[in-house]
Amino acid sequence: MKTDVRFDSAGLKLAGHLYIPDDGVQGRHPAIVVSHPASGVKEQAAGRYAERLARLGYVTLAFDAAYQGESEGEPRGLEDPAHRVEDIKAAVSFLSAHHAVDADRIGALGICASGGYVISAAATDRRIKAVATVSGVDIARQFRHGADGTQPPAVIQSMLDAAAAARTAEARGEDMGTFPIFPATEQEARAGGRHVFEGWEYYRTDRARHPRSAKAFTWNSVDRLASFDAFRFIDMIAPRPLLMIVGTEAVTSWMASEAYIAAREPKEVYWIDGATHVSLYDKDEHVTPAIARLEAFFKGNLT
Repeated sequence: MKTDVRFDSAGLKLAGHLYIPDDGVQGRHPAIVVSHPASGVKEQAAGRYAERLARLGYVTLAFDAAYQGESEGEPRGLEDPAHRVEDIKAAVSFLSAHHAVDADRIGALGICASGGYVISAAATDRRIKAVATVSGVDIARQFRHGADGTQPPAVIQSMLDAAAAARTAEARGEDMGTFPIFPATEQEARAGGRHVFEGWEYYRTDRARHPRSAKAFTWNSVDRLASFDAFRFIDMIAPRPLLMIVGTEAVTSWMASEAYIAAREPKEVYWIDGATHVSLYDKDEHVTPAIARLEAFFKGNLT
C-alpha cells in the first residue's frame, strides 16, 4: 500500500511515498529509507526500489529531497549535500515514530549521489542499522574529477568562478541563474559518451522522464558540492554492515572501489555483470539481481 506523506527536514516539509507491505503480518516491520539520485524524484528509481522492497516485507520510504520535486525549499534546483544528508536523517526520524515500523530495524538505501549521502548520514546516525548503495557515487568527486575520474582540474575551477559570480549577482538583487544537468539534444548526449547519453535518455525521454525531476541546478550548488566528501567517515559505519552494488560497465565504479577500501568490515561489493551506472535504475535484467542481493542483505541484518 502506497500513501503520500510529509515530514520535516530542518524546517522544510518533504514529500514522500510510504510503502507498507500488504503481507497480513501483525506487528511492526523492518523499514528502509530509499533516497534518490541527484536529479531524480521519488517516482523514478527510488520509487521502483522502494515498491519492490515493500513487496518483500519492508516498510519503505522514498521521498523528494529538499528544494526538489514536491518538497519545499527555495531556490528550486538547489543541490545541497548537507541538507541531503539531513533529509535522510529526517526520513529515519519519520519512520522511527511510525506505528508500522520497528525503530530498532531501520536501514538505508542510496542510489547514485544518494549512495554517498546515505554513507555520510549513517556515519553519525546510529539508528541506521544497515547501509546499502546502488551505483553509489560521491557527487563531489564527480564534480571535481568527472564521472570517469579523468576530468581536467580547470573544469571545476571554471564552475567555481561562475558560482562566485552568481552569488555576487544575487547579492545585487539579480537572478543567480542555473546550469543544465544534461545535454540539450540527443546528438550532444551521444557525443558525450555512453554514460552521458544514458543519463540523458533516462531523464529526458519516455524511458523515465518526470516533469518534477531536476533539469538544472542553481549555481550556488557548485561550491557546496565541490567541498563535500561523502566517503570521508565511511569507516564510522562499522560494525554495522555495508553493501555496495555496482555495475561492471559503470564508468563511476572507481568511486565505489575507493570507498570500499576505506570502509571497515563487515562490508561487501556486489558486482552485477553487464550493468551500467544508469541501467541499475530501471533495467529489469539488472534491477532484479540487485533486489535479490538487497533482500538477502537486509534480511540478514534487519530481521
